[in-house]
Amino acid sequence: MKDFEYFSAGSLQEACSLISQYKDVGKILAGGQSLITLLRQKLISPTCLIDIKGLKELDFIEFDKKSGLRIGALTTHRAIEKSPLIQEKYNVLSEMEKSVASVQTRNWGTIGGNLCSADPIGDPAPSLIVLGAKIKLVSAKGERVVALEDFFTDYFTTIIEPDEILAEIQLPPPAPNTAVEYMKFATIEAGIKIVSTSVAVTVEAGSDVCKDAKIVMSAVAPVPLITKKAAEMLKGKKLTDDVIEEAAKMAASETDPTTDVHASAEYRKEIVKVLVKRATKKAFEKAKKA
Repeated sequence: MKDFEYFSAGSLQEACSLISQYKDVGKILAGGQSLITLLRQKLISPTCLIDIKGLKELDFIEFDKKSGLRIGALTTHRAIEKSPLIQEKYNVLSEMEKSVASVQTRNWGTIGGNLCSADPIGDPAPSLIVLGAKIKLVSAKGERVVALEDFFTDYFTTIIEPDEILAEIQLPPPAPNTAVEYMKFATIEAGIKIVSTSVAVTVEAGSDVCKDAKIVMSAVAPVPLITKKAAEMLKGKKLTDDVIEEAAKMAASETDPTTDVHASAEYRKEIVKVLVKRATKKAFEKAKKA
């Protein structure tokens, strides 16, 4: 690594002041699981790091029946995984977190750091997007709230400004007659992901008709991919096996995966068909019981 100056922020206000002062040469350090790797590989060379890991004001999980769930950006993956509140109200997040790297990484890595790294194979983003997540970005000049699906722009790139800090993730209250299923395929447990998908299905009360659906995947495009055509195929229809299979094929056709040492683009497309089909069927069955 190249030498850098280190600051430990004592409050969010101080962190905003520091990043405003050093926005052209500084980086925010949360858990550091992604940042340290980039530093070691000399892919980034900031002259200062602003450590916010100790800010308790960004480490929380809170729920309100009217406004929904708020998760502080410094909440660890492990805290989300083990939270009784998350398990009761947004169980898909708890299940998803179990597949994030290793327990050691989940004990230290933060949800905000994960989203800001914008890794195209990241686990949390698809599940958060299908749940309708928004994020709050703060700076010395003020704050703004944006939909998470609009946050990512390209490989490892987001809309966050150099002087902004991701402060919290916001989720609406769980929708009625709705279930969300997350599935991931990797060659080894906690290994590099080949494909993952999160599927949300809302059914008409007391029927087999799909009222709404959303399908989001990672590792198949530069950013979390919302497969709009596939989701539209499900809406207003009885979710038979044939309908679900056709939607899964459509989802695969909407992807733009790359070939790398882990899998070919063609293989990833085939895995998409399998995962979307399985996840949709499970979400559908759960939604009918919700």
